Amino acid sequence: MSKSLNLFLPALGGTALLLGGAYGFMSRDYGAKTIESLEIRVEQSTASAASAVESARAAEAEIERLAAERDELQVIAAAGGGLTQPAPVAEAVYGLGREALPEEIAAWDVDVLPDGRGLPVGSGDVWTGEEIFVAQCASCHGDFAEGSGNWPVLAGGFGTLADEDPVKTIGSYWPYLSTSWDYINRSMPFGAAGTLSADDTYAIVAYILYSNDLIDDDFVLSNETFMDVEMPNADGFVLDDRADSEYTVWRTEPCMADCKDSVEITMHASVVDVTPEEEGEEEAAVETEAAPAGDADVVEAAVDPALIDAGKGVFRQCQACHEVGADATNRTGPHLNALLGRTIGSVDGFRYSNVFGAAQDAGDVWTTEALEAFLTDPRGAMSGTKMAYRGLSDPADIEAVLAYIESIGAE
Repeated sequence: MSKSLNLFLPALGGTALLLGGAYGFMSRDYGAKTIESLEIRVEQSTASAASAVESARAAEAEIERLAAERDELQVIAAAGGGLTQPAPVAEAVYGLGREALPEEIAAWDVDVLPDGRGLPVGSGDVWTGEEIFVAQCASCHGDFAEGSGNWPVLAGGFGTLADEDPVKTIGSYWPYLSTSWDYINRSMPFGAAGTLSADDTYAIVAYILYSNDLIDDDFVLSNETFMDVEMPNADGFVLDDRADSEYTVWRTEPCMADCKDSVEITMHASVVDVTPEEEGEEEAAVETEAAPAGDADVVEAAVDPALIDAGKGVFRQCQACHEVGADATNRTGPHLNALLGRTIGSVDGFRYSNVFGAAQDAGDVWTTEALEAFLTDPRGAMSGTKMAYRGLSDPADIEAVLAYIESIGAE
């Protein structure tokens, strides 16, 4: 048995020696890796510290720069100068694109300014403008620029700007004729913008001016005569100075408590008479009953109110040129007060066409038959008239408009 143990002792010793050597080698390798890791961490910490120092220095430099810029702006503001600076001019050339050709600039540079700058060479007269307007514009704006349906009215409206519901047209409201020319040239006709030539635009604007009684029928509008037209409301627009004249008043500190020493009732509603009373209706009824019956021998046929109301609607086609009523005056056409039975071409102060002058010399008067014939075909009934109107095709419309004119314009 002892002999067998002796056999194992050398083997056990070799194994122990081998294990000890392996352990020592492993311990030495672990220590080297640990030292290397610590050295890397030291280097990283050193780099972070250096970066932090650089960041701190950069932050201090930025603070100093901003403080200097602030001080400079404060000096400029104290001296009354502006705080804005012009956009920087790029020093680098990027090599993109090319300079626009004169033709390309002209294609986009179509602004027309109030002083006439930007107007192209061209011209147009009233009668050419009427033909173009009827073909291109009348479906929305009416034959005489009086408006159709809910589309804008382009003529009339004089003296209405102070009303509760003013009629703002080219003649009554717009201060510059260039607005009309520029907009029509750019955006009209509806659905075919940009199809009008310069001459077409001049002619349409001339017709609109004529419909507003601003030019005569023989006026030719062109780039040379454009500034000869005086717009009625040219002085109706003023420079907006509210920032200086009004805002400074509104910006005062409002009073929120104890604004007056005492509160007194100065008037009661019953004294001011703002409450409706039934006595007024009773008085009106008594006055109506007491009204004189008049001469029983005079019997007049009552005009149908519905017919008059229908005539008022038809008269919208006429009101761009004619007025009727107590304050009616001559415009593009003569006033129509006391029309039935009036001598043709006899309104004082109105310049008629030659055919109307001949009718006046002959003593012709406006009878119902003559008016019906004229309203049906103006140029056929009075050959040579310059009145821009094609006539009414419906006899019912003629009857209605005559009833309306007689009801409101009788003298």
